[in-house]
Amino acid sequence: MTGIGTTCVQAGYTPGNGEPRQVPIVQSTTFRYETGEQMGWLFDLETSGYFYTRLANPTSDAVAAKIAALEGGTAAMLTASGQAASFFSIFNLAGQGDHIVASSTLYGGTFNLFSVTMAQMGIEFTFVPPNCTDDDLDAAFRPTTKAVFGETIANPALVVLDIERFAAAAHRHGVPLIVDNTFPTPIHCRPFEWGADIVIHSTTKYMDGHGAAVGGCIVDSGHFDWMAHAATFPGLTTPDESYHGVTYAERFGSAGAFITKATAHLMRDFGAVQSPQNAFLLNLGLETLHLRMRRHADNGQAVAEHLRDHPAISWVTYPGLPGDPSYNLARKYLPDGSCGVVSFGVRGGRAAGQAFMGNLKLAAIETHVADARTCCLHPASTTHRQMTDAELAAAGVSPDLVRLSCGIEDAADLIADLDQALARLE
Repeated sequence: MTGIGTTCVQAGYTPGNGEPRQVPIVQSTTFRYETGEQMGWLFDLETSGYFYTRLANPTSDAVAAKIAALEGGTAAMLTASGQAASFFSIFNLAGQGDHIVASSTLYGGTFNLFSVTMAQMGIEFTFVPPNCTDDDLDAAFRPTTKAVFGETIANPALVVLDIERFAAAAHRHGVPLIVDNTFPTPIHCRPFEWGADIVIHSTTKYMDGHGAAVGGCIVDSGHFDWMAHAATFPGLTTPDESYHGVTYAERFGSAGAFITKATAHLMRDFGAVQSPQNAFLLNLGLETLHLRMRRHADNGQAVAEHLRDHPAISWVTYPGLPGDPSYNLARKYLPDGSCGVVSFGVRGGRAAGQAFMGNLKLAAIETHVADARTCCLHPASTTHRQMTDAELAAAGVSPDLVRLSCGIEDAADLIADLDQALARLE
């Protein structure tokens, strides 16, 4: 097995003699065949190949294969955004009348997708605190539950999910655990090794890392036995009459059924495809992911330690800080570092926090996170503004929370910028 850094650079694409060294951008919507019979085999899923980029494209497939290798999965697909990855990962298993158990500490856009949009589609969600007891976690399940969902490191609460415990609960009830691994990336955590079954990413964040390309990814571990739970997952274990009667779990097995169905069924109908150009840019980011993540985590740790002792700061949350509620879980799941995101409160509350952000010179106020450049945001008034006060509290988002995403600049410069911005509040 190669090291994670070598996988970042080399996996997914191996050029032949005289072929392009970099992953080629196949900027074509369609692909030519000599006979209709050849194309028919593709439509019947009898052979692999390409016939329309909404379903598959060589550039996107190479990059998806690299992410699958990084996570230790068996199959992966790229999506147009992280939101599309979240939606597909659930909708590939659940439909009207079904139910999902989810951690309450979620990114605001994901919470709204689940609690509003997918609820309108007839899928119910029960949100449980990530530190709930095992009994409370078990009590959240129903006969119609199809999956459990959580974030490795919650955005922006920075609560670390006890992946092993949530996976055990999911498996006790015969359903998979889906984990959003965007913040740590596979450089700092590989959820499959702790029992997760499906991993998703907003590749827009650290994987791209340069604010250049919106995208998402879904990776299947290949571990969940769909046929052993055939009655729970008819979409995977019974014939799909909308796709020539194929039974995905029988034809493609545990290693390929989930991603094949997501591609042949959901991507066909919803079309949330990542463009070849964006996949190319994503791959450039992946090639340096192992280098950047170490710098992001080092900067996050340095900034968190500095702010913890600053008189203008009322509180700091960062998984790497001793005494943080997630510190012990971070030592278990994230022993080599977590991420570059630090959440904190400025003394004086929301108004002081917003004034502080306006004083920053190096860090920019952006609706973004996990970028090479440092940026910050006030989630309660932006990414989470659609949530009620009770929902904000459940998500771990206080009204004064400022989310700072440390880039890969020099830590001393980031700290100097924070100090001058806080000094101007006096």
